Amino acid sequence: MTDQPAPGAGLAPLVCITGPTASGKSGLAMAVAEALPAEILCVDSMQVYRGFDIGTAKPSAQDQQRIAHHGLDLVDPGEQFDAGAFLGLARELVAQRRALGRDVLAVGGSGLYLRALLYGLAPSAPADQQLRDELRRAEQAEPGCLHRRLAEVDQDSAQLLHPNDLVRVERALEVFLLTGQQQSVWLSEHGFGEASFAPIVFAIRWTREKLRERIASRVARMFDAGWAEEVRALLEAGVTGEVPAMRALGYREVSAMLRGELSRADAEARITVLCQQFAKRQTTWFNRVPSIHWLDPEEDMTARVLERSRSFLARAP
Repeated sequence: MTDQPAPGAGLAPLVCITGPTASGKSGLAMAVAEALPAEILCVDSMQVYRGFDIGTAKPSAQDQQRIAHHGLDLVDPGEQFDAGAFLGLARELVAQRRALGRDVLAVGGSGLYLRALLYGLAPSAPADQQLRDELRRAEQAEPGCLHRRLAEVDQDSAQLLHPNDLVRVERALEVFLLTGQQQSVWLSEHGFGEASFAPIVFAIRWTREKLRERIASRVARMFDAGWAEEVRALLEAGVTGEVPAMRALGYREVSAMLRGELSRADAEARITVLCQQFAKRQTTWFNRVPSIHWLDPEEDMTARVLERSRSFLARAP
């Protein structure tokens, strides 16, 4: 693959490291950030929530001491935080750090947040609260039905969104029902907002078998690290299963385990499958990102990212 073009005039350069869950993004980013040097912006829609640490694979306190991390612990579990708020945070952070002569790495796998960084945000499609209420009632009566309906009319959005991400599933289905257009078509026809960054994007690609092994291993480590105790503390603090943060993969299954509805083995197995399905959807979306630089874990990924990133940043205006 050819090198990424030089950043466009007036656009801030941004190095992005992504890949499916459990692919090793954080470890690679730490090595790259220390060598550049750079700070890290976490591109993760669940790590913004306070108290949701182990199950979201939030960087450890030690890693945060080694390298400055941003985008973590921004809101309480019951608060909403969306791609627009994240893009505003990213713009301000990159502008501030560039003024100080520092670089920022955008690291994570949340597709909507990454899309906002790469392309900006489209104008909002129409909304209808009554329709949204009807969709929510349908989901309560038949859990999972909204994601299935979405898959029938907008496969692109359905692949990008987890069935538990009810707010965004509802929104994508609402857009189709109000406009007759898939959300992806709406974005395409109405254009994205003005781009804020000139990005170069790296993504880690494991074989399917190896990635499945890595996911299973990480889920087991999360339980060993005290994931159940973390969820118990959240529940005791009044965090319910209806809050936005509980959309994070695995938290509902751990909650069910604490209620005695699942054994640890069953919860672990279910979460592993959910993460594997999520990784497949992530990879499908990454495959559509133009000019992405795929990284082979069998090679020296740090050296490759550093070489291309330094060349890219050196050409920045």
